Amino acid sequence: MIDRRTLLGALGAATVSGVALSAVRATAAPLPIAGGVMDIHSHMVPDFYLREALASGIAFPDGMPKWPSWSVGEHMQMMDGCGIDTAILSVSSPGVHFGDDGKAADLARRVNDFGAGAVAEQPRLGFFASLPLPNVLDSVLEAVRALDQLGADGVTVMSNAGGMYLGDPVLTPLLAALDARSAVVFVHPTSPPNSSAVSLGLPAPMMEFLFDTARTVVNLILLGVVDRFPNIRWVFTHGGGVLPLLADRVDFFRSQVGFGTPTTPDVLRRLWFDLAGTPVPRQLPALLSTVGPDRLVYGSDYCFTPIAAVQEQMRALDSGAARGGFEDWRASTSSNARQLLDRA
Repeated sequence: MIDRRTLLGALGAATVSGVALSAVRATAAPLPIAGGVMDIHSHMVPDFYLREALASGIAFPDGMPKWPSWSVGEHMQMMDGCGIDTAILSVSSPGVHFGDDGKAADLARRVNDFGAGAVAEQPRLGFFASLPLPNVLDSVLEAVRALDQLGADGVTVMSNAGGMYLGDPVLTPLLAALDARSAVVFVHPTSPPNSSAVSLGLPAPMMEFLFDTARTVVNLILLGVVDRFPNIRWVFTHGGGVLPLLADRVDFFRSQVGFGTPTTPDVLRRLWFDLAGTPVPRQLPALLSTVGPDRLVYGSDYCFTPIAAVQEQMRALDSGAARGGFEDWRASTSSNARQLLDRA
């Protein structure tokens, strides 16, 4: 827990960040629209969610210096300035569970009702529903409500929930419900257990997120979850983190210890990966060599990535994706995303 002075300071920082980001928005030159893009990794931070997080002592999410400013209006401005046609909203790390099962279930419902309302007002938006994991029962109920009643495009879960990774058998009822609905499951990284012991005091998104993404994918593959629930459409962020570099090594050890078939690279080609972050010039070629171009989708990571940085990353993709072997990334990732979300 943080003390009152730190909490008030964080509230002030959130207000200041809103002014700073508004200034960036006012001065950042818009990108030319060269074919609208579908953005499936795009975050919402409703005011009530931020208040709950701060009240629970989460002033510096995953070691970041502050919470970003966000509103639906700001999000639409970002989309217009970056040539994004459609954005799928979701709650980022640390999710909606701040330590109390009942409060987490209530917050998930409020967040998902908010997302559905935003989509109703802005047809260019969609949303992935938040689930109150590791509270499995309420997560099943909320997944069913969000997918069957609210029209969510899928659900979002963290790479681990209080140290419980996605292959844990306790999650079987949830995975069965998602598989029955052929649901999209957007897996966002979060801090691994005891991350402060290895993070060197750096924000977890810098390195730990990339390793935790790889950790949860390997967990799903080696425990056979991807095979047992074949209808789930898994999406992993930031190009799978360090996973493309580890796939062959994981497969070697899989064969040595008798984890069966199919091979790790074969399973990876059945998953989806977004290009949020810094995929060029080095990560994208490794990802393409591992999974190919047909399962890659675009993600801005806004609002945790400010609009100026989103624009710069899009320019980097414009200049570097083709050299990495990914021609016309805008059209390709948007076509892939429409297929993923059944929006063709």
